[in-house]
Amino acid sequence: MEKAVLIGLITPDVTKEQAYEYLDELSFLADTAGAKPVRNFTQKLPHPDNKTFLGKGKIEEVRLYAEENEIKLIIFDDDLSPSQIRNIEKIFGEDTKILDRSNLILDIFASRAQTAQARTQVELAQYQYLLPRLTRMWTHLERQKGGIGMRGPGETQIETDRRIIKDKIALLKKKLEKIDKQSFTRRKGRQDMIRVALVGYTNTGKSTLMNTLAKSDIFAENKLFATLDTTVRKVVIGNLPFLLTDTVGFIRKLPHQLVESFKSTLDEVRESDLLVHVVDISNPKFEEQIEIVNKTIIELGVTDKPILIVFNKIDAYTFTQKEEDDLGPILPENISLEELQKTWMAKLDEESIFISALNKTHFNDLKDLLYDKIKQLHEVRYPYNNFLY
Repeated sequence: MEKAVLIGLITPDVTKEQAYEYLDELSFLADTAGAKPVRNFTQKLPHPDNKTFLGKGKIEEVRLYAEENEIKLIIFDDDLSPSQIRNIEKIFGEDTKILDRSNLILDIFASRAQTAQARTQVELAQYQYLLPRLTRMWTHLERQKGGIGMRGPGETQIETDRRIIKDKIALLKKKLEKIDKQSFTRRKGRQDMIRVALVGYTNTGKSTLMNTLAKSDIFAENKLFATLDTTVRKVVIGNLPFLLTDTVGFIRKLPHQLVESFKSTLDEVRESDLLVHVVDISNPKFEEQIEIVNKTIIELGVTDKPILIVFNKIDAYTFTQKEEDDLGPILPENISLEELQKTWMAKLDEESIFISALNKTHFNDLKDLLYDKIKQLHEVRYPYNNFLY
């Protein structure tokens, strides 16, 4: 595995604690991509430095550490501008790879995409990310000296490549439109059945829940974005059949190129009858993840769907009893699972349930709850078939 250094900033908008949490997630992303993070660097600044993201002293400190430890991969938790990448590459040398958060996520998506639709979506996002960053790729062809006959072909080559990439983007968009039409036709053919979509932050256990409910074998592992391709399975609970969809997980600061490219995939969310929001209750920052998912759902224009919140991974939940003489704030890990259940079930507008998809804890209760929800939807859609219940 390639050794990597991770870099984040503490700014007026990002506290020290948040910066460390974000770097933990970046470390998980790097691990998912196949890198081994060996050290994190942070710096407190009012805003990222326009030239090198970090200040001169800190970027030099990172360079010396990377040089001493033979590290050739530097990953930034925020997006870098083309000029920042170019300046940072000059400091670290051509043999060191400089990646930003979007670049890393795109790389993970590229390695995970399986179907033609997912591969096309990722390829489109990659080209859209690459287009404004072409200049730095052709610095070795720029003009080196003035005078007649000394003009390099760099600018012409950049324009040529820019045109090629724009043509490629147009071609991929047409290909995606064709795939989307085929997907729409398939969804149209399934309109007679109630549709349930699993949504949530990445790595909350959606695929494990899908496998358990549908008795299927969708790939699931403890990595971010294990599932990219939308999967639909027919499920029957009691006497009620319905379609269950597993969707791509959301994440903080998901590259806008990917959001745009995957909008068609997320049509399954828009056209579903019920959303099952899967939450990793064992993650101390689950409340922040809930907010990110809710915000993404609203951005997709989904505001009128009934939602069932499933707090998953209760088997992994850890509780540390707070000492009586500890006057510090109560942290999420100081709250027992029982207290958490009472608190969240009382304050949520939507119904919720606490389960372990892996160990099937409270699984029959979940199925009963799903049955009731789907039965209500059936009764509204098919009022003349109520005698079935």
